[in-house]
Amino acid sequence: MDTDKIYAERIATEYAPKETMKIKQLKKLDQKAKLPANIFAYTFGITSALVLGVGMCLAMEIIASGTISIVLGIIVGILGILGISFNYLIYKKMLIKGKNKYGSDILRLAKEISEE
Repeated sequence: MDTDKIYAERIATEYAPKETMKIKQLKKLDQKAKLPANIFAYTFGITSALVLGVGMCLAMEIIASGTISIVLGIIVGILGILGISFNYLIYKKMLIKGKNKYGSDILRLAKEISEE
C-alpha cells in the first residue's frame, strides 16, 4: 500500500506546475558571480605552476646547461612562485567583484523564494 502511495505522489509531482524557475535563476546568478573568478584562478594557477617547473628545469640544468641557464631558471622560478602566491589574492578580489555585481539580484530573488 505504501509503495502505491509513493508511486502516485511521484507521478503527481511530475504533472504539478513547477515553481522552480526562481531556484534555477538563483543558481544561474550564483554561477555567473563565481565562474569568472574560478576560471581565472585555475588558469593562472596552472600557468604559474608550469612557469615554476620550467624555472626549476632550467636551474637544475635539465633543459639547458651553463651559468646563464641557472640564473635564468632562478628568475623564471621566482616569477612562477610570485604568480602562485598572488593567485589566491587575485581570486578573492575577482570573487568579491562578481558578488557585488550580482549580489542585489541574488538577495532579491532569494527573498522572494523564502517568502513563498
